[in-house]
Amino acid sequence: MGVQIKDIVPIKEVDLDYLQGKITAIDAMNTLYQFLSIIRQRDGTPLKDSQGRVTSHLSGLFYRTSNLIERGIEPVFVFDGEPPELKSGTLETRREIRAEAEKSRKKALEEGKEKEARKYAQRAASLSEEMVGQSKTLLSAMGVPWIQAPGEGEAQAARMTQNEDAWSVGSQDFDSLLYGSPILTRNITITGKRKLPGKDKYKEIFPEIIELKKLMAEHEIDRRQIIAIGILVGTDYNEGIKGIGPKRALKLVKEKGNIKEISETETGEKFDVDPLEVERIFLEPNVKDDYEIEWEDPDTDKIKEFLCEEHDFSESRINTGIERLKKGASKRAQESLEKWA
Repeated sequence: MGVQIKDIVPIKEVDLDYLQGKITAIDAMNTLYQFLSIIRQRDGTPLKDSQGRVTSHLSGLFYRTSNLIERGIEPVFVFDGEPPELKSGTLETRREIRAEAEKSRKKALEEGKEKEARKYAQRAASLSEEMVGQSKTLLSAMGVPWIQAPGEGEAQAARMTQNEDAWSVGSQDFDSLLYGSPILTRNITITGKRKLPGKDKYKEIFPEIIELKKLMAEHEIDRRQIIAIGILVGTDYNEGIKGIGPKRALKLVKEKGNIKEISETETGEKFDVDPLEVERIFLEPNVKDDYEIEWEDPDTDKIKEFLCEEHDFSESRINTGIERLKKGASKRAQESLEKWA
């Protein structure tokens, strides 16, 4: 779900080419859930191979990543490790929501309501450990680097941007800003025309750039105050205060200064957990600095064996994707030579 602070965040839309030559540390789990949610058949059923195994995540990962790489963008996927203990409640809530959505999906299908079934199917999307392993296998075959975070993937991605090993974090959520990422890029894997939920209309989706410095300067606040706003609104680690949205949270933070002062004032509702403990998670996340980012040439045989032979993908379409990967690899190698010339 992530922290909902979009209403106070300055956003700049850019063309995908704006990201050319830039390394983006992509929140892998966030992105895979997107693929599982969006890439479906008309009735909401995910794509599957002949053995009944879901392949929506592999389809999105291969085709959309190869498109990014052909455009000269350099993605690094960062996978979640162990979540903080405070996240257990959020994870349980998400499981319950998915279970209820799956029941509603089946009922809608029985009643012949395809549109409703698809809507519920998107909410029921579930990412298994097997799917995560498959995604890592595919990325390695594609020559695309991936990092296993010890804790939250967005926290690790944010550290990589702080270390200047990546230009931005790629995610739909705003949490990486609370973790201190200088730049957040949204919509990087879903650019292009997208169908509006519940409507027969389409909208052009562009990448969005959010800069932490601009956010702080615009509202004259610091990072701890941004974290305080997130805690008031609600994060993956706390429910937030009922009736307080990002704009009211911003006003409170500017009046009181920090979450400790706010937590000691009357807000009409008590925090469900210690807000200072939530603040600590964002300020002192479980991350590592001993990671390597290294691109390799795509392994054509491994890609075809994994996608075509094992998961029944169309070889002609996979060949097109492989050519895109090779073009990107060639462009990257040329730029590297010019850099050292």
